[in-house]
Amino acid sequence: MAMEMRLPVARKPLSESLGRETKKHLVVPGDTITTDTGFMRGHGTYMGEEKLIASVAGSVERVNKLICVKALKTRYNGEVGDIVVGRITEVQQKRWKVETNSRLDSVLLLSSMNLPGGELRRRSAEDELAMRGFLQEGDLISAEVQAVFSDGAVSLHTRSLKYGKLGQGVLVQVSPSLVKRQKTHFHDLPCGASVILGNNGFIWIYPTPEHKEEDAGGFIANLEPVSLTDREVISRLRNCIVSLVTQRMMLYDTSILYCYEASLPHQIKDILKPEIMEEIVMETRQRLLEQEG
Repeated sequence: MAMEMRLPVARKPLSESLGRETKKHLVVPGDTITTDTGFMRGHGTYMGEEKLIASVAGSVERVNKLICVKALKTRYNGEVGDIVVGRITEVQQKRWKVETNSRLDSVLLLSSMNLPGGELRRRSAEDELAMRGFLQEGDLISAEVQAVFSDGAVSLHTRSLKYGKLGQGVLVQVSPSLVKRQKTHFHDLPCGASVILGNNGFIWIYPTPEHKEEDAGGFIANLEPVSLTDREVISRLRNCIVSLVTQRMMLYDTSILYCYEASLPHQIKDILKPEIMEEIVMETRQRLLEQEG
C-alpha cells in the first residue's frame, strides 16, 4: 500500500509587500470600538455607558458616521438584489421553500418565476398542480432576492433567463462573509468553467455552456455527460476555492482565476496539502497586490 509522508519544512518569509498589507480592526464581543458619541450605531454594535461596544466578533467597518461590525463567520443575512444559490427543501401551496444558508427558509412564490417557454400570464390551477414538475425537492436553483421580511426571511424570484434550475456541477459551501459583493456574480472563466458566487456562501461551479440562447425559462437542466477535461477543471477550481477559504481570502473572479493559475504546476489532489495550499494562496495574494499597485 502506497504511503505518503510529509516532513516539517521551513516557512518561507513573507515578501515586504505582503507585510505592508493594511490590517483590519478586529474586535470580539464586549470590546469598545469608540467612546466618541458622534458616531451612529450599526449592525453588530450596541451602546453602553456612552461607549460603542461590539456585540459580535468581526472586523469594524465605517461609512461616514456609521460604524458596524461585519462578523467573520455568520449565517446569511439577505439584502434585496443579492444573487443566491439555494436548494429546494419543500413544495407547498403556490410556493417552494428554499435552503439558502440563512436563519430561516427562503420562499420562492409560483408568481415570482417564469413559466416554461417564458409565457406571460396569470398562474392557474394547472400551474399549481404542475409545480413539482418545475422544481422538486433537492433541486438546486439560482435566484435573486426580491424582498426581506421583518423576521429576516427572504423572498426570491427567478424572473430572468439567467436564473433557474441548475444542471450538472459542484456546490461549494463557504462563509457568506468571504464572498465579495460585485456588480455581477455570474462569471465565465477562461479556463473553461463558469462559477456562480452566491452572496449566501453557496458557490456553484459548472462547465461553461456552448449555447446560452436555448435556455427555456430555466427549467431544462443539461444532463449530458461532462467530459474528463471539464471535470478536471471543475475539480481544480473547487480545490482552489477551498484553499482560498482556508486562508481567509475574499472570493471573486480574479482571486479564483489567479489561484487556479498558481495551482497548475501541481496535481489536483495535491492542492489540498497544507504546504501547497499556503504556497499557491501566497502567490495569489502577491499577484492581487501587484495588480492593485
